[in-house]
Amino acid sequence: MKKFLKMVDRFLFPGLHRTPDEYRQLLQKSLASSGSLLDIGCGYHSPAYDYFKDMSYTVGIDGYDKAVADAETNHIHTEQFVFDVRKIGERFEPKSFDCTIALDLIEHLTKEEGEKLIADMESIACKTVVIFTPNGFIEQEGYDNNVLQIHKSGWTAADFRQKGYSVVGVNGLKALRTHEARLRFKPGFIWHRISYLTQMFVRNRPENAYQIFCVKKLA
Repeated sequence: MKKFLKMVDRFLFPGLHRTPDEYRQLLQKSLASSGSLLDIGCGYHSPAYDYFKDMSYTVGIDGYDKAVADAETNHIHTEQFVFDVRKIGERFEPKSFDCTIALDLIEHLTKEEGEKLIADMESIACKTVVIFTPNGFIEQEGYDNNVLQIHKSGWTAADFRQKGYSVVGVNGLKALRTHEARLRFKPGFIWHRISYLTQMFVRNRPENAYQIFCVKKLA
């Protein structure tokens, strides 16, 4: 009976098992036509690694030295270094990468800094810009001795749509999660699956999702 129930669970909730969840499917699709990539706020190990590891040239930058050291040790990118992400427009030439990505980064900047980041990302990229962020402001303090983890701004689907981005809702209904995408209710086994089912609703209604995946095609 347990084996049968596991089979049913895998059939009903494939994204909770080995099948890539929607976030990773969106990353794979967005990066598919790129040969070079700038990963802004790359962290210890980029969520997009599986989809850019075969690119000819990738660069990862982050303001936290320990994260960059780990990324370098694990050979995540062709190059990785510590850099102030607010100044990428000063460091990288226009149209110097096929794709620029900022995953779980822009919410750590002020609104003004975030607007500049978006403009710089669009200038540096030739083909695609990808931004992934919580839907609206989600409070978060610094941790791991890293003040860069503090959230300073909130971004909505409307913010990106008016800039020409396509926006997809991710990680289910916003009301079911708290900071760091933690489930609000228990038991987690049940609510994780409820959240999974709500993904079908929020995919095309990102205003109701916990996070938003934003893509702008430049060419």
